[in-house]
Amino acid sequence: MTEPATAESALNLRAVLALFGLVLCTALAVASFVAGLEVLGLALAVLAVAAAVDLGVVQRRRHARGPGSTSLFE
Repeated sequence: MTEPATAESALNLRAVLALFGLVLCTALAVASFVAGLEVLGLALAVLAVAAAVDLGVVQRRRHARGPGSTSLFE
């Protein structure tokens, strides 16, 4: 097929999107709990945790690549 031999994911873009999701979901979760919408707040809190875990995975992969490696959007 036409896949490159050394394909790399766009870790920086993924980190930015995960950070955006973390901030947005956390803010909306807090607002939901304040408004008395516990179920929505809980769902948003779970999404915020998932975004935080994804940020951790991205950081591990960036660290594992080592210096000198390139990634899309760097």
